[in-house]
Amino acid sequence: MTAPGPAAPPPHPVPSDAPAAPDSPADPGVPAPPPGPGVAPPFAAPPTEGRRARLWLGLGVGALAVLLCCGGGGAAVVGLAVSNVQAVEEQGRAVTDDYYQALVEKDWSKAYDQLCDDARRRESRSEFEQRVATEPQISGYRVGEVDPQTLTVPVDVTLSGGKREAQTVTLAPDQQTGGMEVCGVS
Repeated sequence: MTAPGPAAPPPHPVPSDAPAAPDSPADPGVPAPPPGPGVAPPFAAPPTEGRRARLWLGLGVGALAVLLCCGGGGAAVVGLAVSNVQAVEEQGRAVTDDYYQALVEKDWSKAYDQLCDDARRRESRSEFEQRVATEPQISGYRVGEVDPQTLTVPVDVTLSGGKREAQTVTLAPDQQTGGMEVCGVS
């Protein structure tokens, strides 16, 4: 035990221009912080519980939105492609049927109207009518399925003598209307 006596001087003297200790206010105009428990801070602290749950919920909702947007766009592209193929098949069958129906009815002018521009450049209307009038006449036909890749249509043809033959119609899209036209028969 040590004997009571005068206090010892501090080991390092404090200069007079140094800031005051935290227990004593440095500037008399600045109020000291309020003492004791129960003091409300100037702003609310951010919530800390459930942060991971909110994060994963937000990421899940974002992923769902992306999936719906991309999935919907993908479905639309597939739908357009399928409807385009169906339109090509329908138009191809219709124009081939119209062409052969005109040949069966011996309406050479109507058959010529089903030809594409390239076929019309190769052969005039009168040349076409003379040629098909001298060929064996078609008494019946059956149009097959359109190949959308090659734009060809198989046709089973029955000639007036009863002979049957397979023909292939080559189609081409019309540049002005977008519809299909007959561009050749082989």
